[in-house]
Amino acid sequence: VFDQDPDVAARTASQHGIPQVEDSLTDLLDRDDVDILDIAVPPWAQPEIAVAAAAAGKHLLCQKPLALGLAEARQVVSAVESGGVKAAVNQQMRWDGAIKAARELIELGAVGEPMDIQFLISVATPWGMWPWLAEAPRLEVVYHSIHYIDAIRSLVGSPSHVTSVHGRDDRQDPVVGETRTMTVLEFGGSLQALIAVNHYNTHADPTALFRVLGTEGTLEGTIGLLYDYPAGRPDTLALHRADLSEPIHYPIDTMWIPDAFLGPMADLMDSVADDTEPFSSVADNLETLAVVEAAYRSAAQRRTIPLSEVLAP
Repeated sequence: VFDQDPDVAARTASQHGIPQVEDSLTDLLDRDDVDILDIAVPPWAQPEIAVAAAAAGKHLLCQKPLALGLAEARQVVSAVESGGVKAAVNQQMRWDGAIKAARELIELGAVGEPMDIQFLISVATPWGMWPWLAEAPRLEVVYHSIHYIDAIRSLVGSPSHVTSVHGRDDRQDPVVGETRTMTVLEFGGSLQALIAVNHYNTHADPTALFRVLGTEGTLEGTIGLLYDYPAGRPDTLALHRADLSEPIHYPIDTMWIPDAFLGPMADLMDSVADDTEPFSSVADNLETLAVVEAAYRSAAQRRTIPLSEVLAP
């Protein structure tokens, strides 16, 4: 382990039984017995570390967001390709119990052709717990709704167009960035998705629902983590179909923390062993970041943004 604060590194090593604390990132990257680097830093610091690690031949697990801009994210992707290493982004919602089960059911045709996807989130988030987040000019979409954007991409692929409206709450000062957002994703044909989020639900129980409405059925689920954050509770998922006398309820016996966090690292390790691309690879994550950027561009310019416009070099 290495941290720019030696006391933090020593404390982390003590808490988790890590035998070696390095004095510098260079010393860590010079170790022949280190195969994978798990980067856990704020997004503005991540690209430089990732580029150096890829050049040193280390496989990478990066945090989300991969970077604060697409240009920096592309530098990471280029370094990973040049270094011949595997690199994934810790978009752990892809491995959350209900999302993973929903993806499998969609692939099996349980809902027919997906037509509409909805994420409806109403919670009370204490942004002040993370001062650097409270100070961020861009907040909700890049640090929170990015989960739903990436989860939707894992279910049905990337949208063609993005429309987003952002707002603040009168009670949020000194929190700087947007805390209420509505984002619509269009996929061509009849498929569309809605992500509606409010972080200042201080008067009622939290709500964290998602639906996948298809031509043959509907999936309805809850995101258990947000009902008792950060302890959470298990997700729920049910399939409704006209040919069923009652819904099928799928038991979800995993928790976001720690089970969903195990997914990206386990998948990365499998990709290293099998010489395959990680499910949440840095290259794939460019399109998640592009949707995030399109959302901010849409809110600022009050127009629908083609994803191709954002992805253009």
